[in-house]
This record gives sequence, structure tokens and C-alpha cells, in this order.
Amino acid sequence: MADAPLTFDRAFDPRHGERVELSPLVARVTARNPGPFTFHGTNTFLVGRDEVAVIDPGPDDPAHVAAILAAVGAGRVTAILVTHTHRDHSPAAKALKAATGAPVYGEGPHRPARPLDIGEINPMDASSETDFVPDRRLGDGEAVRGAGWTLEAVATPGHTANHLCFALREENALFTGDHVMAWSTSIVAPPDGAMVDFMASLRRLMARGDRRLLPAHGETIDDPLPFLKGLEAHRLGREASFLAALEGVEKTIPEMVAAIYADVDPRLHGAAALSLFAHAEDLAARGRIEPVEGRVALGARWRLIA
Repeated sequence: MADAPLTFDRAFDPRHGERVELSPLVARVTARNPGPFTFHGTNTFLVGRDEVAVIDPGPDDPAHVAAILAAVGAGRVTAILVTHTHRDHSPAAKALKAATGAPVYGEGPHRPARPLDIGEINPMDASSETDFVPDRRLGDGEAVRGAGWTLEAVATPGHTANHLCFALREENALFTGDHVMAWSTSIVAPPDGAMVDFMASLRRLMARGDRRLLPAHGETIDDPLPFLKGLEAHRLGREASFLAALEGVEKTIPEMVAAIYADVDPRLHGAAALSLFAHAEDLAARGRIEPVEGRVALGARWRLIA
């Protein structure tokens, strides 16, 4: 029997600024920063009761920082963990550290997934916190501990080069940042991210066996493996559509977006073009397509390799 098609869950009540209990160890506070890329806002997660880890403190918004501190209550923030350095995830770490004294953990500063070509501009620069520096850099498999909880870093590059997920061992749950979201697929935008890395990270999560996924935008995912398989099939479907669009004809990525992403909000077609470029980089590296002018670039005209 074939796997069920991927469906997204957009029925999410953010309850902005409130503490929402999700499990004995986990609560959520959603920032009031809704938008086409953030859905209803960034989910900040609180792990623990007496000693509290804050995952993805969110945007530079004093009201959200105040809501986090109120939600912590009588507990004490002992760790601030950042999945990646986009501006809806990491900037509030500074204010939260100033208020609590807790150290900030992350994979490292923001960086592109590959060197930029001569004259290339990173279209995601404005959305990234380029001056972020964690107090402690976490490598894959390293853990942060508090009273009653252990959070293990799981390296998941792809959406960004420095993306981490965090596994809560006590509940067999995984905080997935922007790598996996229930409401939409994640943008993979070169040179910020890379499709080959994203797919490898996705397959890594498929092999883990987590019981629950907690994304930074939207609702939790309580049956992870079918959803992850659906995401993989969805990405492979986009790749197949890209190749089909080049059958017998040369095209640019903008020429392909409207047809391939007809099911996507037109406000996101610019981001969709970047995701198609990520597919193009991957397919070119695998010898499936090539740029007509000989240079791999967002504005290139592409053709199949016979």
C-alpha cells in the first residue's frame, strides 16, 4: 500500500504570549510575529520546571521576552538553546541572557552552506542574525542538562548550515526548529542552505524513531515517521517536476515557478524560486542538468543532460 499523501496541519491556536502546557516537561509560548514565513509566529519552548531550558527565544521583541519570563514563573532559566540564526529565532537570546544570566547554546555563528560566487549576493542576509555568537558551541550528539531533563544536539543542516534539532531524551521528543514544520515545508535557499544537506538531515530524522516532533512554527506532530516520509516524497516530487519541466526545452527557474508551485501562496513564489535553485544545484552536482551559459546561478537557463 502506498504512503498517504502529505497534508499540512494549519489548525493552530497560537495563544500569543501565554504559557501552553504540552507535556509534564514542556510548555510553549508563541511570539506575536505572524507572517507568510512564520505562520502564526515563532514557538519558544520551555523545558523543565525548577531549572528551565528555553529553546528558540525568538525575535527581538521585549513583549515576547517578558512573556517568556512570566511563563517560567518560579523556575530558573539555566540554558538558552538556538536551533539556527534566522531573525525570528535567535535575537531574543541577548535580552533573555541579560535578564537571567543563562548561557546561550548553538551550533555556531551564521554562515552560508557554500562559498559565494564572485558577485553573488545572499538573498537571505536580511533575515539572518549575522552577529550571533553562542557562549557554547554544540556539536552533534553533545548534550545540555538540567534538573530532570537532557537535551541532545542533532545536527540537521539544510535550511541553514548551522541548524540543530534538540532531542529531549526523557520524552523521546524532538524540537525541530525550521527543519520540519507541520504547516508547510521549510525553505531551502542557497547559499544560506543546501538541498543535498536538507535531504540527508531529513533521512537522518526518519531513522531516529522519535515519538513526537515539536516545530518552531505551528502544531506538534504526534506521528512523525509517516509525516517525514511524506516530506521526503514531497521534495522528490518537486525534483521530478523540475526535470519534467525541462523535457525538450530550456527554461529559467522563474519560468518554472508558477507551474510547479501553483499550490503555493503567490507571496511565497520568491522563496519557491530559491528552493528550486537548491534543487538545481543538487541536480547539477549529480549530473542531471546543466546551465546553458555554463554557470550555476539563480538566473541561469537550464537544460537536461542527455
